[in-house]
Amino acid sequence: MKINSLRTCSILLSSIRVLLFLCLSILISCSSSEEDNMPVTEPVSDGDPVDEDTTEEEEPTEKESVVWKNWYLSVPLNRGNGKATSIYYETIENDGLTADQKKYFYKNQDGSYTFFTEFTGYTTSGESALDASKYCRTELREYWRGNQSTSDNWSMAEGTHLLESTLKVNYCEGRKQTYIAQIHGIKNEALGLKNSPATIKAQWFDGNIVIEYYQKPTSGEWTSEGDGKVTIGRVDNEKFTIHLKVEDGKFIYKLVCPNKNLDTGYITLYDYVGNGYTYENYFKTGNYFKWNSDYTQSAEVILYSAKTTHN
Repeated sequence: MKINSLRTCSILLSSIRVLLFLCLSILISCSSSEEDNMPVTEPVSDGDPVDEDTTEEEEPTEKESVVWKNWYLSVPLNRGNGKATSIYYETIENDGLTADQKKYFYKNQDGSYTFFTEFTGYTTSGESALDASKYCRTELREYWRGNQSTSDNWSMAEGTHLLESTLKVNYCEGRKQTYIAQIHGIKNEALGLKNSPATIKAQWFDGNIVIEYYQKPTSGEWTSEGDGKVTIGRVDNEKFTIHLKVEDGKFIYKLVCPNKNLDTGYITLYDYVGNGYTYENYFKTGNYFKWNSDYTQSAEVILYSAKTTHN
C-alpha cells in the first residue's frame, strides 16, 4: 500500500511539474507577443526630409498666373535718386512691400493683382514735371529666362516669343488711356542702336484696345516717327486677354474677351525682321498711365495672369 501511495505522489508531482511548465511557457509567449506588437517611435533626424503632401505648394494659384522670377515691378515712388522704384521677385513672393508700395501694387482675395497708377513725377528714366513728356506706371518688365539682368533680352530674328496677359481695366481717368502690354526694344550702341524703342504697345483707350507699332523709319532709328495704329476690339471694363507674339520675325496679335464674345484669332500685323529690325527685346505688362497734367487723376488695372513662352 505504501508503494502505491508513493507512486501516486510521484505521478501527481510529475503532472504538477508539467502543468507549471506549460503555464510558464504560455506566460513567456504572451509577453513576447505583446512586445512585438508595441508601437515603435523612431527619432527623425533634423537633416532628414519628412514626406508631406506638397500638392498645394507645387501648384499655387499665384505661380500659375505669374512666375515672379521672370519679372520685376516698377512703381512710381522715388527710389532715392529721383527715379521710380524697382521691386524684385523675392520681395513680391515674401510679401515684403512697404505700405507706400502696397498703395500701387497688392494682391486681391481671388489671387489677382491690382496695379494702381497716378502721376507722381517719378518715372523709370527720372523725375519729371507736370505736362512734360514722361508718364508714370505700375508695370512689370520681363526677365525672359529668369536671369536678373536687363542686359539679357531676346531677338525677333530667332525663335517664337509670346506674351499672354489677362487683365481688366477697372477705371482710367485723365485722357482714358493706359498701356497694358508692350514689346520694348533695347539699345545696343555696339550695333549702332542708340535708342530703346517702344516698338509695340497695346493701349486701353476709353474701352477699346489699340495696337501702336513702329514701322521702318526713314531716319534709320526706330521711333514713333513711323508709328502705326489699329483698333483691334472693344472690351470696356471687362476681363480680356491680349496676346503679343513674334514668330518668323513677324508681329502677330490676338485679343480675346469672352464677355464681349470677342476672339480675333491670330492676325499678322508687321514683318519686323524683314524690314531690318535688329533690336533685342523684352515684354512689359501692367498699367502705364498716359496722363501727366495733375497729381489727382489715376487708373486701376487688375492683372489675372502674365505668361510668357520662348521657343
